[in-house]
Amino acid sequence: MGAVKPAVRPQAGAARYETDFYTWTQEQGARLRAGDLDGLDLDNLAEEIESLGKSQFASLASALRIVLLHMLKFDHQPARRSRSWAISIAAHREHVRDELDESLGLKARLDEAVVKAYRRARLEASGETGLHLAIFPESCPYVLDEIMNRPFAIDPDA
Repeated sequence: MGAVKPAVRPQAGAARYETDFYTWTQEQGARLRAGDLDGLDLDNLAEEIESLGKSQFASLASALRIVLLHMLKFDHQPARRSRSWAISIAAHREHVRDELDESLGLKARLDEAVVKAYRRARLEASGETGLHLAIFPESCPYVLDEIMNRPFAIDPDA
């Protein structure tokens, strides 16, 4: 009977994974805490753990995309510079810092995140400004220090 139990439990967990993800997560967490390693749905657990890391990278790239988008708009539409762009840059820089503080391993992928973020920021800047895509450099024109530290007045009239 003991030999059947490990085979049945992961299959039940795998089925629940597909139909009731929330309950599956709670059961898997409880099994981990109890040391019930035989009852774990290892394939799906591994996939979800890897997915968490991918999600953090995507969050980092998304925050960088917003910073870069507003920097491009700031640089290519000086007449339309706004306080909201400066505030958005500041807020998303903080998001980037938070992501890097919470996951030190992301620092090794920061250049990759900038490249990925810039590709989308460039397209979005063209769409939002109405300027031709060719006006925006194909490669990111900003170095990391500039992305994270270049001053932008929160109140342009001040």
